[in-house]
Amino acid sequence: MSDAQPQWLLDGRRRLGIRVRDARMHADLTQEELAHLSGVPRNSYQRIEHGTSDVKYSHLMRIAHALRLQVRDLLP
Repeated sequence: MSDAQPQWLLDGRRRLGIRVRDARMHADLTQEELAHLSGVPRNSYQRIEHGTSDVKYSHLMRIAHALRLQVRDLLP
């Protein structure tokens, strides 16, 4: 069985990453600063922004909290 992910899933990850990046930039934070504020490991945070990994809900909650947003505000 192939480990290939469906395109709709890959596209959703990319859109989520773009929304997280845009929110971070709007808050005038670097990746490192937001990773520190949220408690999400920097390498995990980078993968979220790049849309290259599944996102743990707890990480998304931490990021939203650090940005003073609701999780739904980050979802595409």
